[in-house]
Amino acid sequence: MFREMRRKKQLLSAEDCAKILTDGSNGVLAVHGDDGYPYTVPLSYVYHNDKIYFHCAKAGHKLDAIARDAKVSFCVVDRDEVVPAEATTYFRSVVAFGRARVLTDMAEMRGPIQALAAKYMPGLAKAQQAAIDKEAHLMAMVEITVDHLTGKEAIELTRAKQG
Repeated sequence: MFREMRRKKQLLSAEDCAKILTDGSNGVLAVHGDDGYPYTVPLSYVYHNDKIYFHCAKAGHKLDAIARDAKVSFCVVDRDEVVPAEATTYFRSVVAFGRARVLTDMAEMRGPIQALAAKYMPGLAKAQQAAIDKEAHLMAMVEITVDHLTGKEAIELTRAKQG
């Protein structure tokens, strides 16, 4: 169903991919947009219990696209360093393919919302709870169940790890 990576030496392990998703501060969501055009949008997210979560307004392009077609992809770039002297870029990135679902039950939303707040407001428990109490009823929370996860890094980074 999913293509194999041609440059297998550059393939990141599942653990490396999970770390990039956990540590990343933003990613790009891709959906099947209006009139058959792809629609991509950068957003803040959290990787929690092997799923990707993000919040958004209760209406808009993302949610319309997800309602039409739940299949999405999500990309996080961990490293992007231009190396002019080598005419290359040292990169590391992950792409998740999965299915998006809008969470509708507040009890179901609570864990992902708390994980998102903890990620972007670390060490501020009272502020996290205040933000959740104030904003939770105004937002939609989307869960992406990952069907396939792949990561790749520049060959130079692969070679450096091999010693």
